[in-house]
Amino acid sequence: MKGNIEERACDLAAYIIENRATVRAAAQKFGISKSTVHKDLSERLPLYNRPLYLQVKSILDENKAQRHIRGGIATRKKYRGDA
Repeated sequence: MKGNIEERACDLAAYIIENRATVRAAAQKFGISKSTVHKDLSERLPLYNRPLYLQVKSILDENKAQRHIRGGIATRKKYRGDA
């Protein structure tokens, strides 16, 4: 089980780095919850692979800074009937 968690954390990080994906998109791709993705990346990954963690952290920080903009775009689409 422990080996699987390490591997899953590294796979999640690689996916997010390659696709510049959000936590939600990674969770959907891997079929796990957003909280599991977040826990794997923020708590487990630094223990196993620090350089990979630093790369993925920069993308997650960028996504966090942009989330209010994404929310506004989604709301606009909802009320305009685009989506």
